Amino acid sequence: MGEEIFLATAQNIVDQLSTNNLDETPAQLKGLRDSLADIYYANFSVFQSLPDTWAIGQRFPIAPLHRHLEAPSRDAIISDLTCDCDGQLDRFIVEGRESKTLPLHPFKADENYYLGVFLIGAYQETLGDIHNLFGDTHVISVRINPDGGFDILKEISGDSIGDVLGYVQHQSQELIESIRNKAESTCSYYVPD
Repeated sequence: MGEEIFLATAQNIVDQLSTNNLDETPAQLKGLRDSLADIYYANFSVFQSLPDTWAIGQRFPIAPLHRHLEAPSRDAIISDLTCDCDGQLDRFIVEGRESKTLPLHPFKADENYYLGVFLIGAYQETLGDIHNLFGDTHVISVRINPDGGFDILKEISGDSIGDVLGYVQHQSQELIESIRNKAESTCSYYVPD
């Protein structure tokens, strides 16, 4: 309860700072908004898919791929699902300036939330290799038309889990059989024919 009261109070202070148009934020409160940022966990590896973000500090445009008619209301950083503590994105370009957070929408329980990372260039995947066994992600090339519509020019399927396991000398069918055999051998109940 104490932590919830603290966070609610801190968020209220941030909201007041935003609406009161102070000429200068007090020094003690300068990092408060960033420290309250949500962590959005994304199904990818920074080291696999965006190696230039950690290698040379490159900033890539990142934006939601849907819900464009809703204003984002959450400040967030993006963390990947790997075991690397540095597998996160916490520097963004927002409205032409660098920001420690990215405005995103709140989650809805009944839908996935998709983000796009743009202008990464074909060589990013080559640099990433198969770090943390994530394999290559799906890639699409999109052209924006003058009327505001778009065309998908090319689709490239990424690696399946079975593909990645094969790269490191494991055959997915053998693993499935092994798991099935172990599961069946540990069953202690009788299933009639």
